Amino acid sequence: MERTTRPLVVIGAFSASLVVGLVLMLWVMGGLRHVTAPAAIGGPFQLTDQTGQTVTDKSMQGRPSLIFFGFTHCPDVCPTTLFEISEVLKAMGEDADRVNAYYISVDPERDTQAAMKEYLSSFDPRLKGLTGNAEEIAKVLSEYRVYAKKVPLKDGDYTMDHTALVYLMDRDGKFVSPFNINRKPEDAASDLKPYL
Repeated sequence: MERTTRPLVVIGAFSASLVVGLVLMLWVMGGLRHVTAPAAIGGPFQLTDQTGQTVTDKSMQGRPSLIFFGFTHCPDVCPTTLFEISEVLKAMGEDADRVNAYYISVDPERDTQAAMKEYLSSFDPRLKGLTGNAEEIAKVLSEYRVYAKKVPLKDGDYTMDHTALVYLMDRDGKFVSPFNINRKPEDAASDLKPYL
């Protein structure tokens, strides 16, 4: 055997024995049945969009969905993210009609249907702003594992700390992954195509 081939054979044999050992160990221990599944993200909800239409988790069926949680008084993260989602939808062309895009309020006290309608008028018209009463919003925040907390300001007003990621849900309304929106709209749009 050549000097250069021998180390490769030894490494290959070691790797193969390691894989066989791991498989045997999993088999002896009963497989992966004792591993806890990750927390489910998503679930049943009923909210109202900016036009007064009822939107439920069933409304997501048949199309992939981008979901972002925020509030209309947000100074920077929310409008920036909604602009980026709008750019992705624009880059998708006609395929954007086959995607749901939802902006769900974490601030039901101020984010009325009218406030959502006015706020979203600056973004892609396919974006639906969803709101509801405090109980309905608390339920959807829990279903999606979203952190949201009212933070008082010195002037008596308040802001909201909240989870700031875009959720990608598949055509069945199941969570796929956080959707990376911080890139070229064309690249993000092409990543959505397989889910159409």
